[in-house]
Amino acid sequence: MIKNEVPRRTLLKALENQNLTNQSDERLQVEAARQDPARFAELYEDNFERVYAYVARRVGNREEAQDVTADVFHQALAGLPRFEWRGLPFVAWLLGIAANVLSDRWQRTATHQEAVNDDLDQIGIEDDIEQRAMLYQLVDTLPDVQRRVIIRRFVGQKSLREIATELGRSEGAIKQLQLRALQNLRERIGSNHG
Repeated sequence: MIKNEVPRRTLLKALENQNLTNQSDERLQVEAARQDPARFAELYEDNFERVYAYVARRVGNREEAQDVTADVFHQALAGLPRFEWRGLPFVAWLLGIAANVLSDRWQRTATHQEAVNDDLDQIGIEDDIEQRAMLYQLVDTLPDVQRRVIIRRFVGQKSLREIATELGRSEGAIKQLQLRALQNLRERIGSNHG
């Protein structure tokens, strides 16, 4: 062992004593803040950086991190009379509040996003209905045989063989009619949107 080196046990004991002193000091700060809310400023100053860092790692931007951190300390001040000392650092209680504030915000955001998505879905449904109505009108403009093939194939969900039997044509002829009908519809859709 080197002469000036502090024995490891002594160093650990000193750190443990310092931790107990810090906890005792912190406990006194909490009690003082309970008696006089103006004394909460000391707890705020001692714990702000850790709470802010915890929140900032979990949110998307600086402004939100500041808002959440402010909410945490506001709730902590309001809940100080209910705080129970359990031998853990005061910051542990603050981080628990931060976790709850973040969870509440994420749930509100998710609920809001669901409402927006529902609105968008409704718009999508209305657009879909409009598009279908336009498509049905365009199908009605197809030549008779092409129209019957498209209606049987896509509305009636029939196979090419079933349509060929019904119309007295070969499967190849039905494929060709379907192809021409779809090409006509594409062109007509293009001319309606162009």
